[in-house]
Amino acid sequence: MQQIITIGGENWMSEPDNLTLDRYLIQQTDVERPKVCFLGQASGESPDYVINFYKMFTALNCIPSHLSLFKPHTADVEGFLMSQNVIYVGGGNTKSMLALWREWGLDRILRQAADAGTVLAGVSAGAICWFEQGLTDSIPGKLTLLPCLGYLKGACSPHYDGEVNRRPSYQTLIGAGEMVTGVAFDDNAAGHYINGELVRVVSSRPNAKGYRVERTSEGVKETVLETCHECN
Repeated sequence: MQQIITIGGENWMSEPDNLTLDRYLIQQTDVERPKVCFLGQASGESPDYVINFYKMFTALNCIPSHLSLFKPHTADVEGFLMSQNVIYVGGGNTKSMLALWREWGLDRILRQAADAGTVLAGVSAGAICWFEQGLTDSIPGKLTLLPCLGYLKGACSPHYDGEVNRRPSYQTLIGAGEMVTGVAFDDNAAGHYINGELVRVVSSRPNAKGYRVERTSEGVKETVLETCHECN
């Protein structure tokens, strides 16, 4: 069973007391003390990001680790990633992260890990990277379309309620036919995909939601997706 959990924004870095989504994702492993690996390439492997990851997931009774591609600690990147129960991708520059991943073969390895049962998850850059297309601020000055890994069909925008230009930019690109039909997630909302299908939207904040955004003959249509606020 392939599982991917895409978080629109905000996490233990900015809200250390709100770990609802993090608890949800580790529950999907059915492992008492899961091994959770952090990929921080989008942030340039920020030391603060890595340290906070260890603090939070240790507190959640996990076995945390991280994979650096700037200072690798193993030559067996594939074996290391394939041994994890969860692989969690942080936010930052998606375009740079994907370029680095492709050079190291992570675009292939991560799909293998998912197919073998590892839960893939991430926030912001770590949410859109799994889709065919993502709405990104990787290039300064404007929000643009970015071709991504394509594990999940369609497009995705994070921070749908968290950044003022996200919703109008996403709708404009979809309305113009430049981006395909997709989903969007508010900060503190996440999509849970099983075998490529969205089975649930989970939220850790009362007003945070997921959306389907599509081009129709009458213009862009935005549909609020049913959202669970207390899911296990």
